[in-house]
Amino acid sequence: MGMFCFQCQEAAGGKGCTVQGVCGKQPQTAGLMDVLLYAVRGTALVNRALREKGAADKAASRQLLDALFCTITNANFDDDAILLRIAQVLATKNELIGTAKKHGVELPEFSEVSFHPAPAEYEAFAAHVGVLSMHDEDIRSLKQLVIYGAKGAAAYTEHALNLGFEDEDIYEMLENALAEICRPDIDANELTALVLNVGECGVKAMALLDKANTTAYGNPEITKVNIGVRKNPAILVSGHDLKDFEELLKQTAGRGVDIYTHSEMLPANYYPAFKKYPHFVGNYGNAWWRQREEFTTFNGPILFTTNCIVPPLKNATYTDRIYTTGSAGLPGATHIPARKEGKPKDFSALIAHAKRCAPPTEIEHGEIVGGFAHAQVLALADKVVEAVKSGAIRKFIVMAGCDGRMKSRGYYTDFAAALPKDTVILTAGCAKYRYNKLPLGDISGIPRVLDAGQCNDSYSLVVIALALQKAFGLKSVNDLPIVYNIAWYEQKAVIVLLALLSLGVKNIHLGPTLPAFLSPNVTKVLIERFGIGCTSTVEKDMAEWVG
Repeated sequence: MGMFCFQCQEAAGGKGCTVQGVCGKQPQTAGLMDVLLYAVRGTALVNRALREKGAADKAASRQLLDALFCTITNANFDDDAILLRIAQVLATKNELIGTAKKHGVELPEFSEVSFHPAPAEYEAFAAHVGVLSMHDEDIRSLKQLVIYGAKGAAAYTEHALNLGFEDEDIYEMLENALAEICRPDIDANELTALVLNVGECGVKAMALLDKANTTAYGNPEITKVNIGVRKNPAILVSGHDLKDFEELLKQTAGRGVDIYTHSEMLPANYYPAFKKYPHFVGNYGNAWWRQREEFTTFNGPILFTTNCIVPPLKNATYTDRIYTTGSAGLPGATHIPARKEGKPKDFSALIAHAKRCAPPTEIEHGEIVGGFAHAQVLALADKVVEAVKSGAIRKFIVMAGCDGRMKSRGYYTDFAAALPKDTVILTAGCAKYRYNKLPLGDISGIPRVLDAGQCNDSYSLVVIALALQKAFGLKSVNDLPIVYNIAWYEQKAVIVLLALLSLGVKNIHLGPTLPAFLSPNVTKVLIERFGIGCTSTVEKDMAEWVG
């Protein structure tokens, strides 16, 4: 077995990738990621011990975010980049161990702390620290749930950090989660509690990022987004990071180069701060998995600010037009280095490349409407509440989460199209591309698809639900006329799920399949304790959930 990975929804056979990842990840890359995660657990153990003495290293906490983020599905395929991170994490851990000795801090005698092999030993070592090194199926399942939730929370926290926002509580919770799963004696009950604690961490991370984004760029507002093209050479921005997007907009102003968003960057169109740039044209294309065809027709360079990379085929015409930055990486792509001494990233090579390219080829035209984050929806609260009281709106359907390649995901398009006209869809994440261009109309001027933004903006949907609970004087958020039909793909969707569970939300329907990393016993607990279920057919689900 060359590798084993089952962290995403497209795990081979619904069980796990063993030859290479469906995502394109090679066995050696998977092994290096296993080593990196093992190394960073050691850092977490030592920094947690230092934190108890008031001597935690913030730089180590920040490094932990990047180490977790770069192992998310479709984020980094560059072995050299992963090797560099392993070296940096091990160096940091050694420094922390030195600090611990100076402070008289006693460290646990776990192998994660003493771990320091030479690079030539990584491949052999990977087999001993990967997923299958945990032999108890249920313990392995819960530990992976903790790890994947931590990855998602780290991603959101890193975006906030890029905008200058931090929360020590989040660092403490992430370090605690990674440290606790190192314990060989931890039991299922303790791990279940830890899973919910990671969910609480996710709520904090999403709230922090929401504060960072809105402080920097204003509250998203209702916006008609152009999906056509103009005749200038252009750059396509994919991923999730708004700080990168802002710096690119500033550096391309007045340069004759247009900027388009792609996939999860679509919500950048909703922020007031970005609307002042006349060369910001709109959105090009659809969800991440269609990039092989859409990047070909875009003609200009593509910047990946984070995950959602699909490695191009060998004969792809756009391979030399891919640029990465931050936690993203791809062999052969030009990587734009991190900020130094508070200065912006240097996008000059990307801009120069764009000027040599033809304008984008139009693949569609028209507009789509979005910008319904919590501030905007709450501004319409009276109108929404009245529509519910009058019966004009009978139910809200939360259809947040991820899109993916599987044909079964056509379910979400069919489900949205079949919904009664007295229902409203609340969405966030790239799952919306399955239905955000359907002519679903509105209810008394309220669009039937309310797009809150990126996957992290699922936080907005929670804020909206809690506000509606208060407006109707209900004891629980579960008493609202809301159905949760969540599509998942990778670890940022996992943390959204755990965040909802930590807030007491029940009866969430997950699809198109349940995660492969959930053992039968863990699945049973989620069903019995939280009402987690899986989607089936449009007709059956519509009858049971909507009526």
